[in-house]
Amino acid sequence: MPKAFTIPTAEPFFLPGGKIGCLLIHGFTGTPKEMRLLGESLSASGYTVLAPRLFGHATNPADMRFARWQDWLVSVEDGLNLLKGSTDKQFVMGLSMGGILALIAAARYPFTGVVAFSTPINLPADPRTKLLPLVGWLNFHAGKGTPDWHNLEWEKVHIDYPYYPSRAVLELIKLMNVMKEELTNIDIPALIVQSKGDRSIPPESLEYIYKNISSKDKTTLWLENSGHVIICEPERETVFTAVKSLIHRTAEI
Repeated sequence: MPKAFTIPTAEPFFLPGGKIGCLLIHGFTGTPKEMRLLGESLSASGYTVLAPRLFGHATNPADMRFARWQDWLVSVEDGLNLLKGSTDKQFVMGLSMGGILALIAAARYPFTGVVAFSTPINLPADPRTKLLPLVGWLNFHAGKGTPDWHNLEWEKVHIDYPYYPSRAVLELIKLMNVMKEELTNIDIPALIVQSKGDRSIPPESLEYIYKNISSKDKTTLWLENSGHVIICEPERETVFTAVKSLIHRTAEI
């Protein structure tokens, strides 16, 4: 029997539930597995959950060289269309690049609410960034640096690619620019969450997103004891409670 292309335990997942659906979007070089704890918590509250796999992810890093930012957005659009088949209202939530995609999707598609976790507005300061437009197409391997995990047990089972393929980083930059252009088109209820211990994104990201979306119902949540993957970190239950509060006041009243 041929081996599966998808990394074991990193597969997309669907958890059937009620008529309120939650679309969970993982991060850049990450996998649906990092959305699992959030998905199980939402499922336990009676919501239907779908966590798709973004194009080029959870297989082999070499696959990322074929990815374009539109491919990642199409993965989100596919997820929405599938979720609409079994739910009446849909919320979109994403981590890091998944948060970028969630915000773009909220600006373009008929979601009821949006949640952005650890969502960057720019890449962290790095002198190599200036060279990407010139040599990024060569698809060299960019190191990830020191991780900022607080939950060391989850770090052991977390699955992601070991480096950033530079060709895909170019697409990530394009995606961030698209997001910033479309933030003002977001007018649905929104929650933006970020940790002060996150070393992966610019600290001003949360405030920028909050100020530029047009939603009247918009909330921020700052965390103190979490790294970048906040939905797997020690303060995750605080995050899950805030997410469910958004859903309850928006879709269940």
